[in-house]
Amino acid sequence: MELGRASHRPIRRVWIPLSLAIVALGVLACIGLSVYVGWQLTHKERQPITEAPNDYGMVYENVIFTSKDGETALKGWVISPQKPARMTVVFAHGYGGNRIQKNVPFLLLAKRLAAEGYRVILFDFRASGESDGEMITIGVKEKEDLLGVIDYAKQHYREPVALYGISMGAATSILAAAEDRDVRGVIADSPFSDLESYLRANMPVWTHLPDVPFTYLILAIVPALADLDLRLSSPIHAVNDVAPRPVLFIHSKDDRSIPYEESMKLYDTHPDIFQLWLTEKADHVKSFSLYREEYTKRVLAFLRSLESPSP
Repeated sequence: MELGRASHRPIRRVWIPLSLAIVALGVLACIGLSVYVGWQLTHKERQPITEAPNDYGMVYENVIFTSKDGETALKGWVISPQKPARMTVVFAHGYGGNRIQKNVPFLLLAKRLAAEGYRVILFDFRASGESDGEMITIGVKEKEDLLGVIDYAKQHYREPVALYGISMGAATSILAAAEDRDVRGVIADSPFSDLESYLRANMPVWTHLPDVPFTYLILAIVPALADLDLRLSSPIHAVNDVAPRPVLFIHSKDDRSIPYEESMKLYDTHPDIFQLWLTEKADHVKSFSLYREEYTKRVLAFLRSLESPSP
């Protein structure tokens, strides 16, 4: 019996350290993969600018804007109407996109607005298109970019300013409008209501990784590595500072990237002031493509309602 017990001791001595080593390697692998995925989420490959307004028969000006941070140069276009401008509308693109936002597409909508007498500004957020910057922050620092473009519009044009954004750009437009009281109103197509809670619930949609442990690891690692406070990108906490100015929310019930309930949360904060148009059968930010005429009519009607300041 003593010999039997002794024969098991070497096995235990090997098995326990080996098990610990395997667990440690697994943990390190999960952390390493989370760091890699987090880096990829904030350092998307830039999409090239493959079109210009003159491809759609529009006259435009190349402009370099400066972010509110005073450092980041942002490239973009100003499209002025053939007649005196009624208003300046700043377009804000989505995550990983750029000023043409081909999946909407921005330039086709800009042409319709310019034909109706609206000046349109399109630009690339930081780390997107042709703008400066190395990291996408999903609204945290993009707000500073949009505020810088709004400042340019106010300094160069006498007409009032409105914002039109999609996805990340829609959320960023709400954040910027909350800080700049000169913004008359916002058109927000498919925003998230709160970045941190949205990512916590939908990280597997972005990463295609299991929720546990990767969602928790990524949300812990990325803010630390990138020096970001995700709580700063929270339209639900900013929207009260937009009211009583109006917001038109547009969202598809069949959006597979950002659930339409995100827009409903925002709309429900001030249903007496805000507007909500829910579409069907359109994937993320595809309502314009699927309902082009109705989309344009609703956008134009909303912009016209902003032309006279509220009493």
